[in-house]
Amino acid sequence: MKKIDPDDFRVRPGKKVDLDKWPTKIKPEYHSQEEYQTLLAEHVHQLSALQSRLYADDSYAMLLIFQAMDAAGKDSAIKHVMSGVNPQGCQVYSFKHPSPEELDHDFLWNAIRKLPERGRIGIFNRSYYEEVLIVRVHKAILDAERLPAKLLDEKHIWRDRYRSIVNLEDHLHRNGTRIVKFFLHLSKEEQRKRFLSRIDEPDKNWKFSVDDVKERESWNHYMKAYEECLGATSTAAAPWYVVPADDKATTRLIVSRIVLDTFKDLKLGYPQLSPERLQELQKIRKLLAK
Repeated sequence: MKKIDPDDFRVRPGKKVDLDKWPTKIKPEYHSQEEYQTLLAEHVHQLSALQSRLYADDSYAMLLIFQAMDAAGKDSAIKHVMSGVNPQGCQVYSFKHPSPEELDHDFLWNAIRKLPERGRIGIFNRSYYEEVLIVRVHKAILDAERLPAKLLDEKHIWRDRYRSIVNLEDHLHRNGTRIVKFFLHLSKEEQRKRFLSRIDEPDKNWKFSVDDVKERESWNHYMKAYEECLGATSTAAAPWYVVPADDKATTRLIVSRIVLDTFKDLKLGYPQLSPERLQELQKIRKLLAK
């Protein structure tokens, strides 16, 4: 199996994005189900060790953002890739329809409150990016935010929101938070199959809503919103990765490899103890050995 290269999926800063040219499915990153399980287990084991170093080092935080159309596999990717991480060092937030309190604040306010502390991994299942995606597709949501009328100029509002997002992410990077953003790129046909599976399999019925089908009617609008968003907000400090999502196993291997590489770039280590502290530990050891 060829080694996964994260650069194959990275959106270059300033580059225009045409999602029709990005694959939703690639040659599997494994030759058998057994090999997939072995590779993923290896990635999970490495992530667990690196997360412990992140916690002990207490200098960096990691923020992983997942965006996708419905049924792309965000939940399962998070579940499988992060299965070995200590829950005390990881926090997952799912962003839903904004509450009245959230609507009375700027569009980044809620997300800022949920940012990970140093030494921890934060995972956003959807995120503040909904404010330039679903809000852009469904203008009624924007109206509910009660912004001053002069700020609702279609030519400027999305540009200004991209700028706010990039400025926030640059600020976080300068203060030790490493941000990795995943767009799970699902084909419309594969989404249709997964929706049918949710209807046909009783234990998946709970996942399905008629609203999911209604959103499919806006597929082209969403793709345009994603293209502009990815192109405007993928930076060296906070890159976007367009991950093929038609095969969930390959998706998980790609996501886990990208997270591993991001961790390894930090060159984390356990804190070095002073000679005095080491001597103290040896004295304590002698007492315990008696």
